[in-house]
Amino acid sequence: MESTIMKRLAAGQFVLIAEIGVNYYDIAKVRGISNMEAAKLMVSAAASAGIHAVKFQTYKAGTLAAKDSPYYWDINEEPTRSQYELFSKFDSFGKDEYTELCRYCEDIGIEFLSTAFDIESADYLDALMNVYKISSSDLSNIPFIEYQASKNKPILLSVGASDEEEIDNAVAAIRRCTDAKITLLHCVLEYPTPLEDANLLKIKSLAARYPDVYIGYSDHTKPTADCDVIKTAYNLGAQLVEKHFTLDKTLKGNDHYHAMDPDDAAAILAAVDRMDMIRGSGELKCLDTEGAARANARRSLVAAVPIPKGTVITAEMLTFKRPGTGISPGRMGEIVGAAAATDIEEDAILQENMIIYGS
Repeated sequence: MESTIMKRLAAGQFVLIAEIGVNYYDIAKVRGISNMEAAKLMVSAAASAGIHAVKFQTYKAGTLAAKDSPYYWDINEEPTRSQYELFSKFDSFGKDEYTELCRYCEDIGIEFLSTAFDIESADYLDALMNVYKISSSDLSNIPFIEYQASKNKPILLSVGASDEEEIDNAVAAIRRCTDAKITLLHCVLEYPTPLEDANLLKIKSLAARYPDVYIGYSDHTKPTADCDVIKTAYNLGAQLVEKHFTLDKTLKGNDHYHAMDPDDAAAILAAVDRMDMIRGSGELKCLDTEGAARANARRSLVAAVPIPKGTVITAEMLTFKRPGTGISPGRMGEIVGAAAATDIEEDAILQENMIIYGS
């Protein structure tokens, strides 16, 4: 399947990725369905909302976190206090399950990808994905970055909780292995991210420092009714947005409490379409719709006094008034010194047939 993500980025179009992650486990539980049924249900809902790609998270708790690894999230929303304990709840899927999900995505026309958190998953996901996504948590894991980059596929790299040197090192690691396209995603590792911490101007800083890559945003703020965070990110240069996705934002735990649901996703896409309409093409030209105003609001050279036929025209004989349907004031230097081809009445708008040049 051709990469929708890379095709849209290359065309300068917006990309929205639904980060399903492992939220389907909770959806399965509350709906009394299997994990696979819930995952497919979420993929289908994302596709129906117009989302361009869905992303999962592929890991095993034992290869991801030590048993005494502390939490870093809002425990009022997710009370689990150990990373190992949390990840153990959501690590049952493996190669067979992700292969089935990939095929399902292909069938309904939405791109599949999953963040690999270990060598084994990076290997088997290679056959399933057009694009690799590397988490902010692995930004300093240079050997793992190089391993994934050696697959020679485009890379989406989140840069949350990092400084310039770390980003430089990660980008250099990718470039040592591949010339494939890179997308750097601004990200704040705060779950949820308060609006005052969103720091969206970092998007412009990334674009200035890394002009040869695409720029995106991995959003952990809670959705807002007017989509102001995403609209701002887009207008600052984030061409790709990744946001956690759920079918029920009221669910406690994991990544539901700061996720978008299908209605939010549809609103985001509509908001971006509206932004595109408002932003226009950026061409430095007069719009067709400005034609009447251009003609009538601009000025023309006008006779300030009667000018008899044959008279050599001086600057004192001219003024400039609306409409702009005659000779432009910008050509006054051509008109001064020319002769009147006919009697020109006071207040007449000068036209070409009134002037004899080169007299």
